[in-house]
Amino acid sequence: MNPPPLSLYVHLPWCVRKCPYCDFNSHTAGRNAPRDRYVDALLGDLEAEARIANGRNVETVFLGGGTPSLFSPRQIGRVTGHIDRHFSLDAAAEITMEANPGTLECGDPAGYLAAGVNRLSIGAQSFSDVSLRALGRIHESDDIRRAFDDARDAGFDNLNLDVMFALPGQDVAGALADLEAAIGLGPEHLSWYQLTLEPNTVFHARPPAGLPDGDLAAEMELMGQALLADRGYRRYEISAYATPGRECRHNLNYWSFGDYLAVGAGAHGKHTGADGVRRYRKPSNPLSYMQAIETGFDAEPTEPLGADELVFEFVLNASRLVGGFPESTFEDRTGLDARQLAFAAGPAVDRGLIERDGQGFWRPTGLGSRFLNDLQGAFLPG
Repeated sequence: MNPPPLSLYVHLPWCVRKCPYCDFNSHTAGRNAPRDRYVDALLGDLEAEARIANGRNVETVFLGGGTPSLFSPRQIGRVTGHIDRHFSLDAAAEITMEANPGTLECGDPAGYLAAGVNRLSIGAQSFSDVSLRALGRIHESDDIRRAFDDARDAGFDNLNLDVMFALPGQDVAGALADLEAAIGLGPEHLSWYQLTLEPNTVFHARPPAGLPDGDLAAEMELMGQALLADRGYRRYEISAYATPGRECRHNLNYWSFGDYLAVGAGAHGKHTGADGVRRYRKPSNPLSYMQAIETGFDAEPTEPLGADELVFEFVLNASRLVGGFPESTFEDRTGLDARQLAFAAGPAVDRGLIERDGQGFWRPTGLGSRFLNDLQGAFLPG
C-alpha cells in the first residue's frame, strides 16, 4: 500500500476564555501560561515526528487550538522554522494558523506572515454582538472587521472566516445577515456550520434558551447555501465553502483519508506504514504533555486498524465530501478491495443515504448530507 499525502497538525491549547460550546482540547490561559516552555516541547515533539515522516513530503501544516494567535510571531516563527529545518516541506505548502479577532493584537499579522504562515483562519462565529455575547465570545463584530482588514493589509491573500448558524434567539434573517457580513469582507474561504451541543461542554449541560428547532435550522442552512452559491462560494465539504481553487488543502487531506502527523497536547495522528494504518495521540493536558516530551515520551504503539475499522474510518471522513469519492481512492488509502466498501454500504444504500454511479464513484445523497451522522453510523463495525 503506497503512503497517501502527508500533513502536519500542531496544537496550541490555550484560550483567553473557554467558550461554552467548545469541545476541543483547549484550556484557559491564565496570566502565566508557560508559552515558551510549551514551544520548547513542540520543538522536541517535531523532531520525533520528523523521524516518523522519514523524509516524506509534507504538503500542508495547520496550527490549531485553542487560540494559536495567543502565541507571538516570534514563538510561531520558532515552530515554523523548526518544521522547515526538520521536514521535507513542499515548496508550495499551505500553512494555516487559527486566530481569534480579540487576540490578534499580540502580534502584527505581518509578523505571522513573516514567520511562514500563508493562510489565516479567523474565528468570527457571528457579526451580531448579541449573538457573540450569547456564545461567550470575548470579541465584538468590529473586532472581526478590524482583524480581517489588518490581515489583508499585512499581505494575507488566503483568509477563512468561521461563522455559525442556529444560534440562541437567531432567526433566518439573522443567520443570513451574518453570512452577508462575512461575504462582504471577501474571504477566499468560509466555514459555515451549525451550533451543536457537544458532550462535555457547558451548553450541553445547560442548553441556552431560544435555540432554533430542527426545521428552522434546516431552513437557515438551505437559504444560506443558496446565498453562498450565488456569491461564488462552492460547497465542497459539509460545512466548507470556497472560491475557485481556495479549498482548504489540509482539511481535504483529512477527508480523503490522507496521513497526518500529530504535534502538541491532545493532537491525533494517522500514519500508513508497511504493516497498515495506525492512529496515535499525544497526552491531552498541556502540563502532562510538556513533562512527557521533556522526559522522552514516545507515542504509545497501536495495533493497525482492521478491515472493518478501515472501512468505517474512511467513510467517516470521505462522506463529508459533498462531491463524493472514487472507489480507487478507497482502495489506495485502505489497501482493501472496493467490494468490501460496497458490502458495508448496503444498509446506507437501502436507506437512500449514499449512492454509487456506474463509474465506481460514491457520493452522499441529499438526504445523506443532511443526516450525516446516520450515514456514518450505518458503517459502524458490527
